[in-house]
Parts: sequence; structure tokens; C-alpha cells
Amino acid sequence: MVRVFKTIEGAIHEIQEPQEDCWIAMTNPTATEIFEISERFGIEVDDLRAPLDEEERSRIEVEDNYTLILVDVPIIEERNEKDWYGTIPLGIIVTRKMIITVCLEDTQVLTRFMEGRVRNFFTYMKTRFILQILYRNATMYLHYLRIIDKKSEQVEEKLHMSTRNQELLELLELEKSLVYFTTSLRSNEVVLEKLLKVESIKQYPEDTDLLEDVIIENKQAIEMANIYSGILSSMMGTFASVISNNLNVVMKVLSVITIVMSIPTIVFSAYGMNLSPAGMPFSADKWGFLVVIVLSVLVSIVAAVILSKKKFF
Repeated sequence: MVRVFKTIEGAIHEIQEPQEDCWIAMTNPTATEIFEISERFGIEVDDLRAPLDEEERSRIEVEDNYTLILVDVPIIEERNEKDWYGTIPLGIIVTRKMIITVCLEDTQVLTRFMEGRVRNFFTYMKTRFILQILYRNATMYLHYLRIIDKKSEQVEEKLHMSTRNQELLELLELEKSLVYFTTSLRSNEVVLEKLLKVESIKQYPEDTDLLEDVIIENKQAIEMANIYSGILSSMMGTFASVISNNLNVVMKVLSVITIVMSIPTIVFSAYGMNLSPAGMPFSADKWGFLVVIVLSVLVSIVAAVILSKKKFF
């Protein structure tokens, strides 16, 4: 899908045809759309296809008539019927007259720009637009990292009394998301450092503070991802032992219950044998059946009390 946006009278509007100082947003474009954009604006097809490869690395490439900036952006993806987090490439192609973004999916990094909810955003201010995208990207990483931290706390509460592997698997998915984030953020950091030296993208004095904010936000996201990753790694090892211990406690309680319940079983089994009634205690007494049951229960209670004092329960 290809959509075209342009700032008109200070507000963002979607237009039908590309114009000078516009923004072309390509989301999972078809081969036909890629070739049309390539021929119309003189952009290599491989550069337009690069952001559609999930394994593509972040980088900056400077060509004769345009500059390609590739960064990784965070997304929400479904795994095991639950929402987790991953990253996909976002391509920003800067030409002399416009900006083109290419992404495999709709991303919240760009959605706010399309909806006109970003302050001081103008499609004709290309350098600031790039920095605003990168800043928005870094803040999205921070936002998702905070959500991951909250999810890990919720899973931790469940793990205290858990004997299942489900909670550990959830922690594993969270740790996997953090690995994706850490790798992508480090790659983005290299792009930001190189962006300072790219002469094809003009550096305006008024955008210097914004670029510094982008770098600071990205570094903060890297630090947060490293901290949360370390916490999750240690947590997984600890709670693997907790789950094993909880299972041992359950097995111990079941074993004790089995021992206590086996006492009446032994007595009733003995009385159920085909032997002469004369040799069975209380067999001639009319209350014998009740007496045997009461004695069996009392012995079971005594055994339970003894085992309880020894802290087997």
C-alpha cells in the first residue's frame, strides 16, 4: 500500500499524487508499486526492497540522488496466542524533493505522523522529519520496555506458587523480546552516530537539540534493555529451582496422604479376606464393624499428627 502525505497550511493531509516536499509512506508494497516508485524517482529496486527483509541490518547508504537510512523499529507480534514484542526494519529514503518510508507492517512510529499528532511536524522539513521519526522510534522502545517490565512482574507473582512450565515459557518470550530490542538498539546507535557525519543530510542548528535527544533516548533504551535482560536471566534460573521445589513439596504432601490412608486400607483388606470369623477380632460383636472403622480412623489420625509434628505436612 502506498499513501502520500503533505503539509498544507500547517496541517498534514493525504493527497492522491506525489508532489514536491511530500511524504510517501509505503507499507508492505507490492512488486508493481515498488517498480513504479523506482522508475518514477530513480531509486534502486534493491533499496526499496531492503526494509521488507526482516533480517536486514540497520545502516546508512548514500547514493548520488538519495540517501537510504535503515533502522529497526519495535512491533507487537503474536506468538503462542499472546502478544509479544519484536523488531522489523524501517527504511527512510531522503531525496532532494521528498521523503519515502518503507516498512513491512503498519508501525506506531509512523502512525502518529499520519494522524497529525506530532508537534512541529512538516513534510518539507526533511531533516527534522527524520530526527522526529528516530526520536519517536526510541521512545517506542522505552514504552515497550516498561510494558515488558510490568509483564515480568506479573509473571513473577504467578511463579511463587507455580508447578507448571507456562510461566517460565512466558519469561522466555519476554527475554527473547529483550534480545531483539538490545540487538536492534545497538544497530540503531551506529546509524545515529553515522548520521552526524552524513553530508547529504543537512544539519540545521535548530535540530541539534533534537538529535541529541534522539541519541540520549536511544542510549537510555539500551541501558534499560540490558538491565531488564539481566534481571530476567537471573529470574529464570531462580524460578526454575522454585518450580522444582514446589513440585517436590506437592509430591511430599501426596506421599504423606498416601501413607495415612494406607492404614485403614490394610485393616479393611485383612477383614476382607476369606478366613474363619472366629479368628477375627470383634467379628462376633454386633458393634464390631463400627469398632474396626473407629480404630482405623484413630490410628490414621495418630499417624497424621506424628507426621505433622515432624513437619511432613
